[in-house]
Amino acid sequence: MSKPATMPLLRIITDLGDIVIELRPDRAPRTVTAFLSEVEKAGFDGGSFGRIVRADNDRGEPPIEVIQAGAQAAVEQRIDVAFETTDESGLRHQDGVISLPRADEPLATAQGFFICIGDQPALDARGGRSADASGFAAFGRVVEGMEVVKAIHRIPTMEQAPTAFVRGQMASEPVAIHRIVVESESDHLSV
Repeated sequence: MSKPATMPLLRIITDLGDIVIELRPDRAPRTVTAFLSEVEKAGFDGGSFGRIVRADNDRGEPPIEVIQAGAQAAVEQRIDVAFETTDESGLRHQDGVISLPRADEPLATAQGFFICIGDQPALDARGGRSADASGFAAFGRVVEGMEVVKAIHRIPTMEQAPTAFVRGQMASEPVAIHRIVVESESDHLSV
């Protein structure tokens, strides 16, 4: 019997506590590589969880619930990713899944990420949330610290926002990301 593949474990160190995520390079190699590149450049150090999407403030259809983080403000060059769709990776936007954001274009960006609160099938391929039906770039999941994710999700939001679409979704007090570190590798393989 062969030894199971190992998956990178990363620790997101925030003001509210740590979140440990397991990445899936076996399922989403391009997406994981791009995300790790941003982590290795310390691009998220000094960033924050600044967008909180809940049923009471979501402006899209079908509605979703996520927390979204961004790299530090002074990003020099955007990292675009020709990501694996959920059909290609087999990963679904379930509770605790981490994914890359994207606009209505064929690429995702590795300079942000979001974590699902509950199952969010609207974010999968043909789920209805992306104009091109490609969905979003799931590439891992939270394995420790979901209570921190939920605490961030409960933070009050404000009406001020950079665009009308995210009005009411910006955290009144964003949760700082001190750093993201590659911690070890995991032997659990989950779908």
